[in-house]
Amino acid sequence: MLELGNRPEHSSLRDLGIMYGKAHWNLPPEALIKIAVDKENLQVTDTGAIAVDTGEFTGRAPKDRFIVKDSATESSVWWGNVNIPFERDKFDQLYIKMIHYFEGKEFYVRDCYACADRRYRTEIRVINEYAWSNLFVYNMLLRPDEKELRFFNPQWLILNAPGFRADPKTDGTRQHNFTIIDFKRKIILIGGSAYTGEIKKSIFAALNFTLPQEDVFPMHCSANVGENGDTAIFFGLSGTGKTTLSADPKRRLIGDDEHGWTPDDIIFNFEGGCYAKTIDLSEEREPEIYRAIKTGALLENVGFYPNSNRVNYEDRSKTENTRVSYPLSHLRNIARPSVGHHPKNIFFLTCDAYGVLPPLARLTPEQAAFHFISGYTAKVAGTEAGIVEPVLTFSACFGAPFMPLHPARYAHMLIDKMKESQANVWLVNTGWTGGPYGKGKRMQLSYTRALITAALEGKLSDASYQTHEVFGLAMVTQCPGVPKEILDPRSTWTDKDAYAHQANELAAAFLKNFEKFATDASEEIRAGAPKVGQLREVSH
Repeated sequence: MLELGNRPEHSSLRDLGIMYGKAHWNLPPEALIKIAVDKENLQVTDTGAIAVDTGEFTGRAPKDRFIVKDSATESSVWWGNVNIPFERDKFDQLYIKMIHYFEGKEFYVRDCYACADRRYRTEIRVINEYAWSNLFVYNMLLRPDEKELRFFNPQWLILNAPGFRADPKTDGTRQHNFTIIDFKRKIILIGGSAYTGEIKKSIFAALNFTLPQEDVFPMHCSANVGENGDTAIFFGLSGTGKTTLSADPKRRLIGDDEHGWTPDDIIFNFEGGCYAKTIDLSEEREPEIYRAIKTGALLENVGFYPNSNRVNYEDRSKTENTRVSYPLSHLRNIARPSVGHHPKNIFFLTCDAYGVLPPLARLTPEQAAFHFISGYTAKVAGTEAGIVEPVLTFSACFGAPFMPLHPARYAHMLIDKMKESQANVWLVNTGWTGGPYGKGKRMQLSYTRALITAALEGKLSDASYQTHEVFGLAMVTQCPGVPKEILDPRSTWTDKDAYAHQANELAAAFLKNFEKFATDASEEIRAGAPKVGQLREVSH
């Protein structure tokens, strides 16, 4: 029989067909942690956080994420390698199988919601096989109070069963793991992978489909707000520095990864927590994140010093993509509620493995639109299955794996928002300088922070700039706290001919990637493209 315990009014799992089993409803973190340690063998670290090994998958599996193709999605979703269609009959078959999988088991139900702006609040019910997965959901999504729980009416349902393995031959999946979104019935199935990022990003994908219908621009970005109420937005893929750079002790954090921009110029967080990378984490470099790892936080795939429960953040034995989730309340300097107004600065974070982009450049509106739809970066090790070193990639809108609609739709929304807000737009290279990956070195975090701080404080408004010959970017020539020689990437290379070759090669890659968007992109977006061949190789 069902153990309904602390459940909301009028709620039942019988509607799903789960007729027997032990369902734990909305357990507090303390109870989930005890179950995770006592029954699921998680380790308590010296800070009080618990640590889990997610097993086979330590990153997302984008080739195994599907969308049900039906009347709601057939003509609206941008189908292809990112948004892979799935048959409705096969979805129904898997749905029934997963329901049967939960029967007779102990499992954990979490009622929560996304979107800090109550006008767009999306109520979600998540059913987890494991207590620690349910703790992740508690940490990452927004938490209703007791009164709200009594009248909770979920709009979305997520079934999350890492132990369930699909049969590709009969179930229509690529392999045994899968994430499948049914936008019409608002159901998400996640099986075969214990990596919690699949839960987080499936919700993000759902919002990226529904919110544009309400004229809300969904963004893969972090955001913070200054003392004067100026909001800053940081776009970027995993590993580019969204979480790190937005955790500024002088500014209040709105959120570290997913936000919406409303028609009336409000920025709001989708989530209630942070999911930060922890590889090479130190209190000196990232004090806010380091200090947030305490009781209630969930560490993933970290290593330990010998014969101790002290985390070794330099340990890469399981993955480069070591992670921690914690609620925003673990941070000292946050916006309450998680909203901001009137964005003044927008930063595009790119991890340039070619080492040819400047550490900071000011973009024209046309360049901003082009770079947004391009979404250039390098996927860093561990963020996706199979990535072991930086790989050149173009991820439209700095989040293509989570964008169900055509990228031009989001790009044109950004153009409209930039015009309305008159925000400054900056390109920030958090990747390599002095040469490409393997020859150059990674940009120092302290320099990146100094450049962003100067931009936020308006110190670069009257600064002098020089133009990048290929990309046409306005590169600042001096900035407090930053060596002048690194501001022009060409000057950091010993071999200038090699730099010219790499710059032109990257520009050509930009143009090649843009071909698939050209038909649907406006002339404004096309005008921001680089000019291949402008930078000539020079003899020494």
